[in-house]
Amino acid sequence: MPLLEILTYPDPGLKRASKVMDTFDDQLREFITLLERTMRAGPGGVGIAAPQVGRFERIAIVDVSAKKKVTSHGRLVLINPQITHWEGTVVGREGCMSVPDYTGNVIRAETITVQAFDENGGQHEYQCTGYEARAIQHEVDHLDGLLFLDRLVSHKNDLFRRKKYK
Repeated sequence: MPLLEILTYPDPGLKRASKVMDTFDDQLREFITLLERTMRAGPGGVGIAAPQVGRFERIAIVDVSAKKKVTSHGRLVLINPQITHWEGTVVGREGCMSVPDYTGNVIRAETITVQAFDENGGQHEYQCTGYEARAIQHEVDHLDGLLFLDRLVSHKNDLFRRKKYK
């Protein structure tokens, strides 16, 4: 299966809000398989949202389990996710496959509760902290047409060119 093409900034599709999903079928599961393969093909990819590949539906995948010393729920498929509770704030560096040349410091909630459906229509609730909470908030922003660039602490001091490794 080929990987999906990732939209990159300043593509106007990245600013488009996504529609709620109400059908959980084989076509959805096939798309999620492709979306996950696309995420895992990128360097350090821990999350991806459907709008990043031009599909404007409320679908995201987050999996931070490969990061050492990070508490996580493993692979999460989040369909129609809603953050129902958050507390604390923390500044952290974020990057994005749709903004490949930059990273930036963003303020996020330290702890969140998120409700979402999985690819089979099962409803779940997760309490997330730290890096996993940050990744989920980042992906939910994509579903709302926001990029980490929209949440920089300071546009002047908190945007950095990504290092290129050989």
